[in-house]
Amino acid sequence: MITVLLRWLRGRSLLLISAEHALIVFAVVLSARIRMGDDAWSVFAEHHGLAKAVLIAAACQLCFYYSDLYDVRAIGDRRELFNRIVQALGGASLLLAAVYFWVPSLVLGRGVFIIAAFFVITLLIGWRLAFEWVATRMNPRERLLLVGTGAAAVALARELYDRRQELGVSIVGFVDPDPAKVGTPVLNPGVIGTIDDIPSIIRERSVDRVVVSLSDARGKLPMDRLLEMKLQGVAFDHLASVYEDYTGKIAVENLRPSWLIFSPGFHKTRVLLTAKRVLDLGASAVGLVVAAPVMALVALAVKLTSEGSILYHQSRVGRDDRVFTLHKFRSMRTDAEAASGAVWAKDKDPRLTSIGGLLRKLRLDELPQLWNVLLGDMSLVGPRPERPEFIAQLSEQIPFYRQRHVVKPGLTGWAQVRYPYGSTVEDAMEKLQYDLFYIKHMSIGLDLFIALKTIKTIVTRAGL
Repeated sequence: MITVLLRWLRGRSLLLISAEHALIVFAVVLSARIRMGDDAWSVFAEHHGLAKAVLIAAACQLCFYYSDLYDVRAIGDRRELFNRIVQALGGASLLLAAVYFWVPSLVLGRGVFIIAAFFVITLLIGWRLAFEWVATRMNPRERLLLVGTGAAAVALARELYDRRQELGVSIVGFVDPDPAKVGTPVLNPGVIGTIDDIPSIIRERSVDRVVVSLSDARGKLPMDRLLEMKLQGVAFDHLASVYEDYTGKIAVENLRPSWLIFSPGFHKTRVLLTAKRVLDLGASAVGLVVAAPVMALVALAVKLTSEGSILYHQSRVGRDDRVFTLHKFRSMRTDAEAASGAVWAKDKDPRLTSIGGLLRKLRLDELPQLWNVLLGDMSLVGPRPERPEFIAQLSEQIPFYRQRHVVKPGLTGWAQVRYPYGSTVEDAMEKLQYDLFYIKHMSIGLDLFIALKTIKTIVTRAGL
């Protein structure tokens, strides 16, 4: 589990999080010294001052996370960086005020946070600028050479190219068994050699890994020659594994059943399943109690704004293809599918009621699904439950689609937080790739990580 999370917090984001935590703690300690003088040392020595400083840092970084300050692609320029830091510190001050109201003993000292905010802004902006300067001058951590120019190799190269700075990876180029293709552009760069050129390309361009797609290899690549290079020390890897490692999803278009059979992961211990069920029971029971006032207001709003029932009941497919009844607050007209039959819901769907769009945006329409979680039909985290009509269609068009039913569907999931709302077969395939990744790496830690991402998405109203 730690390996999986580090995969998503690696590189620049991991360094930013750890270094900035230390900077914020330092700013708090310095501010306490300025505000309280020599008394500050007794506060830190005798009254858990360091733990209180860590609490302030954690609150600040939580607000940084919700302000996308750890998404290196989201920050456009220095002005935006400054604005986001100031906004995040404002949110942190409100969060800490609430914490201090309920637990006054956690207060480090009056006025310390105000002084610390100035140091945090100064230190963080200076650190970010220095970090960017160094990052742009550093070589990528891993250099890859792709064998073949098939769709899978191009898809991997495109995703890595779009995130090359964030991931610290570089595509050296492509090699192809056909000498006539040498020099042909693919993305950036193109085909730089043939199979026989691999050893010289590795030496001249400092290649770390040679990535091969098995779908391209069968019948097209000289496997005996690749084996010879492997025995000589060339590091080969399967494209599906590299794709999973860098993108957080498992490519299905060119995937072979043998890869799924022999791939590590996918094993669900009884301890894990029991712990997940206990967490589902506790969270759904508490959620139903805490959300009861909100659900009452939503029910009233649905009743007052449109004709028909408050709740919407629909058949969905769960674990092991078992069909269950899913409950939601109704967000569409009662005659939404009277003429069309079962069709996918769409973003800005014209069948929505006057408040249906808002309910979906805030995920309020899905609160009754906590009852499904309590009953055991669903889990808090898992693949999105789909309708039986669509399952039959998608299973014919998308390979391995029914494999998503080996676990319970979820109120939220890895696909929901990693991919925007979609209503096409292509969208379903993209989400399946994330679902397979989740099924392979399913754990309590990953569930908590997804839950945190879900809360962030709802709070920031980014939509799912």
